[in-house]
Amino acid sequence: MYKLAPSILSADFSKLGEEVEEIVNAGADYLHIDVMDGIFVPSISFGMPVMKSLRKRTDCFFDVHLMIEEPIRYMNEFKEAGADGITVHAESCKHLNRTVQAIKELGLKAAVALNPATSLSCLDYILEDLDMVLIMTVNPGFGGQKLIENTYEKVRKLREIIDGKGLKADIQVDGGITLQNVERMMDSGANIFVAGTSVFKGDKQKNVKAFKEVFANANGGHEGR
Repeated sequence: MYKLAPSILSADFSKLGEEVEEIVNAGADYLHIDVMDGIFVPSISFGMPVMKSLRKRTDCFFDVHLMIEEPIRYMNEFKEAGADGITVHAESCKHLNRTVQAIKELGLKAAVALNPATSLSCLDYILEDLDMVLIMTVNPGFGGQKLIENTYEKVRKLREIIDGKGLKADIQVDGGITLQNVERMMDSGANIFVAGTSVFKGDKQKNVKAFKEVFANANGGHEGR
């Protein structure tokens, strides 16, 4: 099942609640919430107070992407702020298995993200425990970047691994996803798509519906959890 996860990092923060309601009403499946600490990535975004405020406006799935060092320190706080799923970076966790288990013990969906140059081998001993893998298709930290070409092949290889093991983990892609390349990424095996600029620039409702039409018209596809 293909899903759209608009990244609120591209929203107008002066009217964030209204914009979130608009894209959810238009059909967005998840809200992708990028939390950046200025250490793991250069930028600083927002944290628990913004999430708590948004949770009052919608019951949409909060897909929380932690681009922070040692995220295990804050798991309880993010759950209390309204997270439904938490994604941590393999590169930022000293003990990845322990971090994933901490997420699952809170009853949340657990995912691991890999930067473009990080090998899929990082998942060798953790993949069976994951609900989702996030393949970064740009280097994290800034919006509006162009998708890195070789990430199509990375997604394809990951899909082969997941299917070969008989697992049901979703594959999410994040960075430079547009209406022009989403079908190719679907064909590569991804099924959850983070889109920031492509959703929030221009007519947001029209943009969401355009992505959803592509998903609806796709033949077959990989079912996620």
